[in-house]
Amino acid sequence: MTITDRPPRPRPAARGLANDRLGIPAVLYFVISATAALTVVAGGVPAAYAITGVAGLPLAFLLLGAVLALFSFGYLAMARRVKNAGAFYAFVAHGLGKPLGVGAAWMTLFAYNGLQIGLYGLVGAATSPLVAELSGVTVPWWAVALVAWAVVAVLGMLRVDVNSRVLAVLLLGELTVVLLFNAANLLNPASGGLDLAPLAPQQLFVPGVGALFVFAIASFAGFESSAVFTEESKNPARTIPVATFLALAILSGLYALSAWSTAVSTGTGQVVARSQGESSALFFNLLGANAGAAAASIAYIVWSTSVIASLIAFHNAIARYVFALGRERALPAVFARTSRHSGAPVAGSLAQSGAALVVIVLWAVAGLDPVRQLFVAVGSFGGFGTLTLLVVTSVAVIVYFARRPGIENLWRRLIAPGLAACGLGAVLAFGLGNFDTVLAVGPGSPWRWILPAIYPLAAVAGVIWALRVRAVRPGVYAGIGLGADREP
Repeated sequence: MTITDRPPRPRPAARGLANDRLGIPAVLYFVISATAALTVVAGGVPAAYAITGVAGLPLAFLLLGAVLALFSFGYLAMARRVKNAGAFYAFVAHGLGKPLGVGAAWMTLFAYNGLQIGLYGLVGAATSPLVAELSGVTVPWWAVALVAWAVVAVLGMLRVDVNSRVLAVLLLGELTVVLLFNAANLLNPASGGLDLAPLAPQQLFVPGVGALFVFAIASFAGFESSAVFTEESKNPARTIPVATFLALAILSGLYALSAWSTAVSTGTGQVVARSQGESSALFFNLLGANAGAAAASIAYIVWSTSVIASLIAFHNAIARYVFALGRERALPAVFARTSRHSGAPVAGSLAQSGAALVVIVLWAVAGLDPVRQLFVAVGSFGGFGTLTLLVVTSVAVIVYFARRPGIENLWRRLIAPGLAACGLGAVLAFGLGNFDTVLAVGPGSPWRWILPAIYPLAAVAGVIWALRVRAVRPGVYAGIGLGADREP
């Protein structure tokens, strides 16, 4: 190896992320906040009922939580051996090869940015009427979105534990509202009793169940981001697995309970019709009827802050992915810069903030709808990409351990990731076949194929980049995927 081929030594300000900052609760705040639980309960549950017409949503949440738990066994076993903030990217690089790893990295950037940036449309549309009601001043959605953007951008430059404390406060309010909603619904059943029909297995043997699974799996997007914080965690071998499984248990239980309580309070036979007629207003209507108008008003405010919490969590995850890619030259080296004071990945944070700002401005100038054409379309695009990456990573885990027999038991190295790959692959196939339903466009719309096609194109571009690096700078290529274990 020549001196010019050697993996470049990062400057002190780019040496790495801050170590030992996050314990189990802090990682849990990031993971649950990223999923935007209140947004799922208030908006996702009625939308799933309305669009699919299937009443078996509570059971679907439980089944998908179990499938994601299977995925997590292999995912976390690999995380103990590959300490890298670019989790998907690093795992695929170690399992399926460096070129495919870089391809997965570029797919991840599209997916996570789609999930995060789409939320600006929701926070703008949801909060601007609230601002008008409280102040008497009408503001456009994009003005609210820009305020949220500024808050997220500033926090992204601060210490990761500062962000976790902000999320802890926002998450407490979010979960309190969801638990109040469920308690009020169950204490006020439509039929005078707690109807268990939505939990019956036969509810899933009906037309439309494929789209239902797609909506349900999207509600978990972000749970896997725990591994992104491996380098900044205290005792990551324990912190990351415990936080991940706790998050999955909390989310799947909370989503299933919320979907069931909604059906109980409206009546199982009426939940689809009411969801179609009232959309996300169903959540606030039920809360107002069962817990009082004041509770519904407070919940509306907390809903807005819950979206901001999700924006913060995803921003931090994306910034660390960009940092990991810059550190290993899967992106230009400038993205490996971290702050001397906070340890935050400043270049990655600024890049993500810049991308979000461009989208908000473009959508505002073009006069596009912030909910349908930003939150739904761009967010669904991000969710589809994340699901694709879960399938690819499951395969990468199997291949990685197949080359290293004996370092993990059969369950973690083959059975659990194999079952997860099959289950998630089936949901991915359903998603592709029903993507017009997910996007709320007609079956003939070209967007149902254009948006999913971006991911293989990104993967191919990443592979070409990696092969070029291998040809021009083989020493740098050798460091791809090594993360915190790369040569200092």
